[in-house]
Amino acid sequence: MIIGVAGPYSAPTEAERKRNLYAMNQAAARLLELGHIPVIGMNAALPVLEQANVPDRYKGIMDISLAVISACDAILVLAESPGVLKERDLVVAKGGAVFYSIEEIIGNS
Repeated sequence: MIIGVAGPYSAPTEAERKRNLYAMNQAAARLLELGHIPVIGMNAALPVLEQANVPDRYKGIMDISLAVISACDAILVLAESPGVLKERDLVVAKGGAVFYSIEEIIGNS
């Protein structure tokens, strides 16, 4: 199953943003070990936004993240934020599953 991993990224400090992204990547690694295909919209968006000169950085991040998440069968929500809720709602609108822990995914496999 293709599973999007979503968690808050935005934070007051660079260290906190790195910790947030690390948590998403750790969860994605676990999903891969379980045989799923994990994707993280932020991992697709950040390298592009570092190079792009766009007036609304948040919009660019969300546009890319939502495009990535639109390919998912399910989403793993690590914690909520406005962006995470948009990603979750997109998956729900497509009839996809929403999980709040890796244990939940294991139980539904």
